[in-house]
Amino acid sequence: MTAGMDGGPSGLSESAERELQRQYRDAAKNYDGATSELRGVKTWQRLYVLGELGALGLAGLFGYTVVVGLWRDQPVITRYVGLVILLGLATLLGRLWLKGRKELVAKNAAMRAALSERQTAAAKLPLDSPSGLRIYREASLDLIEQYRQGAARNRRVHNLFQVVIITGSIVTSTLVAMNEGSNSALSLATSALSALVGVSAGITGYFKFRERGYNLQSTADDIEKHYNASQFMLDDYAGPDAAHPLTEPERLRKFARFVERLKEEQRKRELQLEQQSSGREERSA
Repeated sequence: MTAGMDGGPSGLSESAERELQRQYRDAAKNYDGATSELRGVKTWQRLYVLGELGALGLAGLFGYTVVVGLWRDQPVITRYVGLVILLGLATLLGRLWLKGRKELVAKNAAMRAALSERQTAAAKLPLDSPSGLRIYREASLDLIEQYRQGAARNRRVHNLFQVVIITGSIVTSTLVAMNEGSNSALSLATSALSALVGVSAGITGYFKFRERGYNLQSTADDIEKHYNASQFMLDDYAGPDAAHPLTEPERLRKFARFVERLKEEQRKRELQLEQQSSGREERSA
């Protein structure tokens, strides 16, 4: 076992193995950075598309009002300047979207190159020594962070929709009590808020953001628990007795088995939520 830890059957010295580990960590860091940049570009592309649709919709509305002359009692500048501004905004957003498409292709290529470098660096690591399992254990910290970020994101979305539902319900009830049916503006606002509350409740019930966040947080906590236990020889990683503790390779393999099982359970929970949402949608249809 000691030979495997120092040089091992792989024939690599300890310094050479550490260098390979460093290269793998650098490649993994570059891949994570490229993935994050690609995700950011995709987010901006979606925002550009939404802005473009909104600007074009408002431009069409203004154009319609200009054509049919609904603003005849307003100055000419009021009729046309708004239309020109909206068309300029739509053009600007369209140009930004086209520019973003080129950047998206470049970021996607950079991400794929970083992934290839990471895979190449991983292929150089010896499989017959504990170094690969050590890297797997350290990489689990990134997995923990990824799950926790996903859990926090789902919680934020869930809380946002809950605020919309609660606030919208209260404001809608207040507007209904204030309006006796003669104020068309209040009636329109009440209808819009009621629709917003209904849509928010439907989205929350369909996507189950709270359950997704809870599952991700629970999985991250379990992986962290096993990570600490494997490091400090606690609980299942302590061995049968104090006189016969588990060796490091045994602890690393046991940790890898636990993590793979937890990841599989997380995937099953996600699939179960998807099936529940799909089944509810089919029954509604």
